[in-house]
Amino acid sequence: MVERMTDFFESRLDTYEAHMLNKVEGLASCYRALADALPEGATHITDLGAGTGLELIPILERFPELCVSAVDLSGPMLTRLVARFEGKHICPVAGDFRVMKLGIPLLDAVVSVEAMHHLSEDERRELYPRIFSAIRKGGVYLEGDYTAADSEEEARLLSEATACRRESGLPEGEPLHLDIPMTVEHIRDLLLEAGFSEVTLLQREGATALIRAVKA
Repeated sequence: MVERMTDFFESRLDTYEAHMLNKVEGLASCYRALADALPEGATHITDLGAGTGLELIPILERFPELCVSAVDLSGPMLTRLVARFEGKHICPVAGDFRVMKLGIPLLDAVVSVEAMHHLSEDERRELYPRIFSAIRKGGVYLEGDYTAADSEEEARLLSEATACRRESGLPEGEPLHLDIPMTVEHIRDLLLEAGFSEVTLLQREGATALIRAVKA
């Protein structure tokens, strides 16, 4: 049965981190590589779908004075994130990043790990240009996520998710925990369409890919 996004994660709050670190192939190395891919001298970033902040551990080891806006739908997850990074420059933002304003001031980077594969193509097509606009020239967008192996898998998972949403009877805009990953090539096309000048696959392990998009 499909669940609302907040219900899904909050009901699994105590097992979330172990699952992410031990069950999602390639994710632990993705966290480290993402931190290494941030621009030298970064001072301000936004983390979309920050959860409990696992990706921020290596980031704040590299940039201990970094200012981070941590965005997530779940208040309880953000509470754990803030407790983990007590004394750091963390601004928790409980809300839906699909619709909120991003990038005041302009950011050195926007990062997102294991969040975008819940968004439809139309939602990404609307969000990516706003991410682009929020980043300073020379800044980057880093997306570490579950990706489809090929266009056939992408189409199959989209069809299954569409049927689940229809059967749920919930409104179209309601955030639901549905997996609709795209291929790396599809993501690259959408990021280039949004204005990024260079989109690179930094690594892929299993279904977990790390993509860097640069704003020239």
